[in-house]
Amino acid sequence: MARISAGILMYRREGKDLFVLLVHPGGPFWRKRDLGAWSIPKGEVGPGEDPEATARREFAEELGVEPAGELHYLADIRQRGGKHVIAFTLEGDFDVANHRCSSMVRIEWPPRSGQFQSFPEVDQAAWFPLGLAREKILESQRVLLDRLEEHCSR
Repeated sequence: MARISAGILMYRREGKDLFVLLVHPGGPFWRKRDLGAWSIPKGEVGPGEDPEATARREFAEELGVEPAGELHYLADIRQRGGKHVIAFTLEGDFDVANHRCSSMVRIEWPPRSGQFQSFPEVDQAAWFPLGLAREKILESQRVLLDRLEEHCSR
């Protein structure tokens, strides 16, 4: 059974331009990756948990601040690895200069070594104009940027 995650694509307007907030995954696997590595803040939906509640919780865990405002459903997508992502959008602002460390995750590192280390789930957060965001975001999440453009043009 595929895992289900939920997340928030926060955006802001600067004149006619849209900017989106993306996060870069922490840990050694992602350390030197940039283009095609960024994501919306998201996380796994627990049994019986409402996806909107999950999206809000994960945003807070990864960015250290509760997202305020009404979430709007954006899309359901399936990522390359089979994970199902339910995405919401929210117009807002987040000061990336004050991003504090996200929650930590324990992984076996180096692989198959039997040694476990803790790494931040997210090591960076940044605002990107849509054009650059299309290069930075995971390929399977690019459709979210298209949906956001549609949502904002209504």
